[in-house]
Amino acid sequence: MALACGVSRAEQPSEKAVAGFNTYIGTLEVRLAAKHTHNGCLVVPAEAEIRLRRGELIVENLSPAKADLPGATLYHWRGTEFLPGVKAVDFERLSRDFAEYPRIYAPEVVSAKVLSQNGDRYQATMRVKQKHVITVVMDTAYDIEFGRIDAGHGWSISRSTQIDEVENAGTKKEHVLSPADQHGFLWRLNSYWTFEERDGGLYIQVESVSLTRSIPSGLGWVIGPFVESVPRESLEFTLRATRNALHR
Repeated sequence: MALACGVSRAEQPSEKAVAGFNTYIGTLEVRLAAKHTHNGCLVVPAEAEIRLRRGELIVENLSPAKADLPGATLYHWRGTEFLPGVKAVDFERLSRDFAEYPRIYAPEVVSAKVLSQNGDRYQATMRVKQKHVITVVMDTAYDIEFGRIDAGHGWSISRSTQIDEVENAGTKKEHVLSPADQHGFLWRLNSYWTFEERDGGLYIQVESVSLTRSIPSGLGWVIGPFVESVPRESLEFTLRATRNALHR
């Protein structure tokens, strides 16, 4: 991991910040569970559907204006796009093909591996790389669940279980930083996908919720662009890479 100007360490999030994140996630998952219990589970306003079918990618910032998360910040983004000619089964097959993630989502995903699978539930690890002023490499682990409502509607949930920063990635000096030495660029990351096949193609939507350190005084110029820009840029990149892979 290449860090500029000795970026200060943030250790781990406070118990209050983690509790606040979990409360927020709980409310979100209740909303999504209700949406996933019937057909037409992906709600897209009529005016937005026109934009989507024209090829536009719609990205919304749903981050809460105020949240009691001492030393931490929560980001919530939602992205929606329409993939003409794509079937639900195509998207589901791609989503479960973790071995292909490094090719589909390069350079952000460096490696991916399934640790275990029990039906529609997976445990997987991924090494990811993010670059925005600074370059950060992280080893991440997730619990992932896939669900189908019917042949044309489905969803998936990915919840991070561990995120570790990697120092000197790809060199002989590579090592995982201890919890006390990590910088807090990403503490938690949950992703929620919903897909719906209609209108001659597939609508896909992803909501990404992350927990990062707050920006310390005096370091906003280096940390700010990373923690504020990466969540949106990563979501947009993921949607575009998914589109490209399915159209290939």
